[in-house]
Amino acid sequence: MKICICCSLSFTDEVVEIAKKLEGMGHEVLLPDGVKRRLIKQEDFDPVAAKFETDTIHEHPAKIKAADAVLMCNYEKNGIPGYIGANSFCELYMARYFDKPVFALNPLPEQPYIHDEIMAFEITVIDGDLGKIK
Repeated sequence: MKICICCSLSFTDEVVEIAKKLEGMGHEVLLPDGVKRRLIKQEDFDPVAAKFETDTIHEHPAKIKAADAVLMCNYEKNGIPGYIGANSFCELYMARYFDKPVFALNPLPEQPYIHDEIMAFEITVIDGDLGKIK
C-alpha cells in the first residue's frame, strides 16, 4: 500500500522511524518534503522558508492524491496530546477531498476550535499499531 504521512515538522525524528517500520512491512511511504529538508539538520532551519522552497502547497496534496491512504502522525506538542496543527488540518481536508482513508497514529486531540471538523473527517485511530492500516 502507498501511504502518505502527514505531520508537524516538529515530529521529524519520530516520523522517520514510523516510515522505516511501514517500509519494513512492505508499504511505500510518501514523506512531506519539509521532513526530508529537516533531516539535513541545519542549525538555522527555517520551517517557513522550507515550505516555500519545497512548494508544500502543491507537492504534498499531490502525494496525498497519489496515496492509497494517509497516516496522520499526531504526537504531543505544546502540551496537547495528539496535536494536529494548521498544515496537518489542511492535509486532512485534502485527504477527505480525495476520498482517502485516514489513520491517526494516536488518539485525536481535544482542540476546541477544530474538534468538530476533525471528527467529521472519519479518521481511524490506530493507537500506535501500524498493523491496523489496511
